[in-house]
Order: sequence, then C-alpha cells, then structure tokens
Amino acid sequence: MAAIVGLVLVGRLVLNPLFRLIGRFGERELFVVAGLFTVVAAAAVMHFLHLSVALGAFVAGVMLAESPYRHELETDVEPFRSILLGLFFLSVGMLLDLPVVAARPGFVIGIAVGVIVTKALLIAGLARIFGNNWPRSVRLGLLLSQAGEFGFVLFAQATAAGLVLPAAGSLFGAVVTLSMATTPFLMRLVDWLEKREDRGAEGLEGPEKSPETSAIVVGYGRFGQTVAQMLMAKSIGVTIIDKKPAMIETAQEFGTKVYYGDGLRLDLLRTAGAENAKVIAFCNDNEGGEMTREAVKAVLKTFPQASVMVRAFDRVHLMKLRGLDLTLAERELFESAVVMGKAALRASGIQPGEIERVEREYRLRDCERLERQAENGDLHAGEERSFASAPLPEPGAPPASPAK
Repeated sequence: MAAIVGLVLVGRLVLNPLFRLIGRFGERELFVVAGLFTVVAAAAVMHFLHLSVALGAFVAGVMLAESPYRHELETDVEPFRSILLGLFFLSVGMLLDLPVVAARPGFVIGIAVGVIVTKALLIAGLARIFGNNWPRSVRLGLLLSQAGEFGFVLFAQATAAGLVLPAAGSLFGAVVTLSMATTPFLMRLVDWLEKREDRGAEGLEGPEKSPETSAIVVGYGRFGQTVAQMLMAKSIGVTIIDKKPAMIETAQEFGTKVYYGDGLRLDLLRTAGAENAKVIAFCNDNEGGEMTREAVKAVLKTFPQASVMVRAFDRVHLMKLRGLDLTLAERELFESAVVMGKAALRASGIQPGEIERVEREYRLRDCERLERQAENGDLHAGEERSFASAPLPEPGAPPASPAK
C-alpha cells in the first residue's frame, strides 16, 4: 500500500510539471521518452521492493491516464502499445495448458458466458444509475463485459505463489481468453443495436460534407434553434449538428441544413471544422448525461482558439462545470423563469421599478449562492441568502441581519 501511494504521489507532484515543461518545448519525441520511462521506472521500483512488476506498470498507466497531456501521450505511444500488447498476448497464450482446457471445455465456456452476462448486467445497471438511458447503458455493458487482461497477471502471480493450482490457473486463463475473444462479436451486436435505434439516420449526411464556417452549434432543439437563428441574422456561417434523425428531418422541411452526428466526439468536431471555428455552442439537452466535465474539458483543450459555450441542464450541472474556461455556461430555464417571475409580479400589482429591484437582487443572491455551493459541493450552502429565508426589505428599510 505504501508503494502504491508513493507512486501516485510522485506521479501527481512530478509527472504533471514534467509534462507541462515538455509541452512548452513542443518536442513530441520527449513525450514518448517520458511516458515509456514512467512505466519502466514504476515497474523497476516495484521489482526492487519485491512486488508485482505488472502492478507497477499498471499504476504508471493510471497516472499517465490522469495527466492533462493524456491525448498526446496516447497518440505518440500507440505504436509501442500495439507491439507490446501483441507480445503480451503471445506470452499468455504460450502459458496456457491446452490439454487441461480440452479436458473441460464445458466448464470454460460456461464460466466465460457467466462472466460476460454478470459484468454486462452490473455495468448496465451502474450506467443507468448514473443517468444514462437504457439503450446506452446496455451498449456500454456489452462493450465492457469481457474479463480484463490483468486477470492473466493475477492468475500467474497466484499460481506462482501457490495460492491456485496450475491446472486451475490454466482454466481461469482460458476463461479470460475466451471472454476476450467475444469482443468483435459483441461490438458487431452493439453496432446493430445502434443502427436499430437510429433507423432513421441512414442516408443522413455527416459534418464531413459541411462547408467551413466560423461557428458550430451542437443540438438543434428549441434552444439551439434560437442560437443558430441569431447567428444567421448577421450572415455568420453556422454548422449545425444533431444526433436525432427526426429533428434533422423536421429542420430540413424548413430549409435548414443539419448534419447528423454526436457533437461531443472530438473527431467529428474536427471534421466539422472546429479547429478553425470561433464559436462552439453546445445547445443539446444533456438528456443522457453525456455533457460531463471531462467531455467539455477535452473540447476546451483540443480547440483552444474557440469560444466554447454550454447549455447547462440545471444548477447541479452548472456546478460541475465551474472552473472551466468557458465563454458562457447558462442554465437552460433560468432566463425564461426570471421573465415569468417578473410577469407574475406585474400581474400582482407591483410597480415596474420595484420589479426591476427584485430581479437585480435575485440575480445577485443566486450568483452568491451558486459560488458558495460550488466551493462547498453542498446545495444547502448559502441557503440564508434565498428569499424564503430573508425576504427583500422594503425600499429605504435597513437590511435584515443574515440568518445564523
């Protein structure tokens, strides 16, 4: 435990500043050297402490995956990854005791199916709990249902330590191998499910056919339509992307060209010309919870020249986006709710000047509460600033003392 914690601390304190320095030099080869050195050094430290070399490499991989430069690292290390992964699976295959596996094929197949079904159900349930819709959750469960390659390392270590009999280790290794062999078939199944879900998407054009524009609007629902129309009012070229075929077909009836695709995918945004865009406005409703902090952060890092704007679903979603270098992040119903509140005050006989004062004070208090909630991670923070706890005093009256 001390070795793992020590590696993680060193990674946080040393790796990020190191990669930041390398990023300033702009030498891609240094990223390769630093990434490979990190893995080898972590494995060597674990070996020196008489611990698992594979565990050291695994911890190093986790540290590199959390680095702000993980996208550059992933691209640069890809050739080494492919070669080493091939060698890894070759060595694993040579360790299998095939006669032991051939003696009990039913056991191997049954356990492999059990692993796939169990993992698929658990992951799909967790994805649903965390806000994904059922079709997306099922697809995610199927894609991640195989046993991981780290199982080979664990079974080998357990066999070497005498915790598992060699015959059992071979059987369990065969189970992992068989479950991983189902990956291409499960991917085909997921592709079929996606095509079935988006039957109407066939024949729709993707953004690769869009002309180069200075603005990209992702999501063309009731929110995105207003944003796009206001840009068009000044003859600003707009590339509109939406992943709902029905919405695209409706827009075409009114003469608006909308391209099909998932606007959060970095490769698709590149295809749409995001590297030269001045504005990227995410106007989608975040129904599946895909507009995460990590996804928005990746867009900001990949397209730093663009002003990125986000339609936040609610107060909690806005809190999660706090601290990112966004040009604008606005709750989707905030302004319309303020307009209705003003209309309700007007209908109640309140004078226009007092209505404006209420609006200003509400906006101020709401902003203060949001700041405190974001700092503390607690929705109850700043509760004393709500009008329910401290109504607005009459004009000229001394302000009420804040609630304790």
